[in-house]
Amino acid sequence: MTIAGFLGLGRMGAGMSARLIGHVDHLLVHDIDPSAVAALVGQGAEAAGSAAELGKHCDIVFTSLPTPAVVRDGFAEIMSGGSPAIMCDLSTSGPRLAQELAEMLAPFGIASMDAPVSGGIARARDGTLSLMVGGLATGYERLRPLLERMGKPFYMGETPGAGQTMKLVNNLLGAVAIGVTAEGMAFGMKAGLDPARMIEVLNQSTGINSATRDKWPRSVLPRTFDFGFAAALSLKDTKLLLEEAEAMEVPLPLGAVIRTYLERTLAECGAEADFTAIARIVETDAGLDPEGPA
Repeated sequence: MTIAGFLGLGRMGAGMSARLIGHVDHLLVHDIDPSAVAALVGQGAEAAGSAAELGKHCDIVFTSLPTPAVVRDGFAEIMSGGSPAIMCDLSTSGPRLAQELAEMLAPFGIASMDAPVSGGIARARDGTLSLMVGGLATGYERLRPLLERMGKPFYMGETPGAGQTMKLVNNLLGAVAIGVTAEGMAFGMKAGLDPARMIEVLNQSTGINSATRDKWPRSVLPRTFDFGFAAALSLKDTKLLLEEAEAMEVPLPLGAVIRTYLERTLAECGAEADFTAIARIVETDAGLDPEGPA
């Protein structure tokens, strides 16, 4: 019998946890938002009154939480209730925290796994995320059937934080793609090129990237700026990346540029802005009308 727990039912956590319903014997869920818990209970999960209850009753506990500090506190509260066999953090919380958690859990015989995800809200619901996994191979093999319900897991090795490191690499490339695409598009638009035609050409040429393929057609060209990833979270991830890189003495000047773009996006477009609104900042700098049609 497998009893799984899930702490954190935000936009990503709700989708991922729902994918486990019917594929474990019992799924216990907890969140600070009672309505989020009620929504999962309505789909067949069971409510846990606290994170400690997850630790008391579950063999495996997943976390999907907004910041490293909240992840750390969540793990501590889970452990205050008991010792699951495996605790797996699906958040983007960084390799140093993953190493800290592994050291914290080891004396209790708990396998600490990191499995940050990429793909966004729709793919969380559909079970088509990419999951980058670090931790003991034995823990991975036990988790794999559940991770495969969420998407495609990529095992990065036994070093705690290996999955987190891979996720930060992915985040850097994804964010830089938005920034450089915004700059290229602004240059072309200022010269009089049609933006839709530019994206069509780029997607059939060597300039294709994740931003030209997905983000511009879906969220920038229609001027909705609603791809589904908050600029605030992207900034959190970028700062985390730069902190880790500084500790490793790896210069990331493009990462620093993206950090500035994201800070300006929040300041100029509002705290709820999507990270695709970086395009509005670049357009403003180019003397284009960010409120007008692309």
